[in-house]
Amino acid sequence: MSIKLTILGCHSATPRENAHPTAQYLEIKSRNFLIDCGEGTQTLLRRHQISFSKIKHIFISHLHGDHFFGLIGLIATFGLYNREHDLHIYGPKGLKEIILLQLKHSKSWTNYKLFFHELESRESELIYEDKKVEVHTLPLDHRIYTNGFLFKEKKGERKLNMEAVGSYPEIEVCDFHNLKKGKDFRSADGETTISNNELTFPPKKALSYAFCSDTAYKPELVPLLQGVDLLYHESTFLEDKKELASITKHTTAKDAANIASQANVSHLILGHFSNRYKDLDAFISEAQTIYKNCSLAETGKIFEIKS
Repeated sequence: MSIKLTILGCHSATPRENAHPTAQYLEIKSRNFLIDCGEGTQTLLRRHQISFSKIKHIFISHLHGDHFFGLIGLIATFGLYNREHDLHIYGPKGLKEIILLQLKHSKSWTNYKLFFHELESRESELIYEDKKVEVHTLPLDHRIYTNGFLFKEKKGERKLNMEAVGSYPEIEVCDFHNLKKGKDFRSADGETTISNNELTFPPKKALSYAFCSDTAYKPELVPLLQGVDLLYHESTFLEDKKELASITKHTTAKDAANIASQANVSHLILGHFSNRYKDLDAFISEAQTIYKNCSLAETGKIFEIKS
């Protein structure tokens, strides 16, 4: 099991030559997700040789421009490339209206199907699920309705201990499925029971990634983030702009570190930096007064974890 996260953009507000607004590409359990789609995202996807055709699900945190202004361009480009696969878009209520209005007046209707999953709940909810992965919202506290997203691998099957299995001739191939599912072995006559722990090894650890977009410091996130393997948390400001962070409903690097520490996450990524700061290393220095295992987001940077 593995998670691979490519940072496409990690800065706040307006795009600049070497500072791109938020967008991320996540690979988890052979699934491919685009998270936020700031202006210029499709150019960055090309730069980092990420196939457009692999993107079937896009998650938009909120309707501030630096998080979704690249979406209509990407949708239109998909159409120009004669895309056939359906595209599912998850985001706040209103996103569908915005995109369809743009498509209508530009007469850029797509040949592929667009499915909008509009979000309104103020509570965490399951919004995507298949056999291997599930995605939950993380309700955030920003100036407009905003969600983060929690991506979780589902627990895999147990692995057969073939040496142990082979020592019991009564266990047949037809029993393997139940053993992998964690069931004890029981003979047909009911006289023999063998513990599953004796016959199998536990599955690899199921990994998780959490994306916390624009938000004020929100301790209520801690239970939802408990034990997450990789956490991206916005850190727009340093403590020198604590008052501005409060007014604009953003967090500081120290705030993000507090969340990571309280939630016992394995690794913290800081991002969404204000253009007021030229020395981004100061974000690491500030965060590490609280939580040591952290890194800076950077365009093109890849974070990969394996179980």
